[in-house]
Amino acid sequence: MITYDFTGQTAIVTGGAQGIGGAVTKVLASQGARVAIWDMDKSLADDTAAQIGGGAFAVQVDISDWGSVQAAMSQTLDTAGGVQMLVNSAGVAGMNAPLADYPVEDFRKIIDINLMGAFYVNKAVVPAMTAAGYGRIVNIASVAGKEGNPNASAYSASKAAVIGLTKSLGKELASLDIAVNCVTPAAARTRIFDQMAQEHIDYMLSKIPRSRFLELNEAADMIVWLLSAENSFTTGATFDLSGGRATY
Repeated sequence: MITYDFTGQTAIVTGGAQGIGGAVTKVLASQGARVAIWDMDKSLADDTAAQIGGGAFAVQVDISDWGSVQAAMSQTLDTAGGVQMLVNSAGVAGMNAPLADYPVEDFRKIIDINLMGAFYVNKAVVPAMTAAGYGRIVNIASVAGKEGNPNASAYSASKAAVIGLTKSLGKELASLDIAVNCVTPAAARTRIFDQMAQEHIDYMLSKIPRSRFLELNEAADMIVWLLSAENSFTTGATFDLSGGRATY
């Protein structure tokens, strides 16, 4: 693993108590960053912050609620004074069902968390980064946003939208030293699997040419580079983490 010096920098990691977000949180803390762990599960986030140390702190937030995100941003700035990095990893997979049978409210909930949540979190962070003239943002999308998974229309649509949001914001901020990128992982064995039917999990594995799921450390390594000052040119881009599945 390549190491970077994040001393004096603060990162917000949504969904930072577990999964890909949790893996990124640990790497950032080990390399000197102070991490604000934004998560719905305050007790789990507190436990993660205590484990990694380095001044990490937990912030309870519902990213699908703009007021909650604003309050979380205010708390983070009061505690840390500024934010140089954002990883928006919080998200849900939702149920598996054909589009014609997908409950309207369930579809809307996934859009509210995965897409509107990404919008709210990016909207909250950008003013502080713009004022400082520096920032690094990574939004976690999915290979499903590129290719679409059957019986997962809400998830696929929400992640495709996150890719579009990232590309748009990257162009908006391109004249500043603020990089906005996203990654499109294949499935990794996280608690999100608990929301999926085994048939859907088997389908996802069958589509990965490497014939295995993504490891969390593999995702963290790419994301941490995107957060570093060394990523000084690339913005508005989508980085593949699909084990060969993605075709573009």
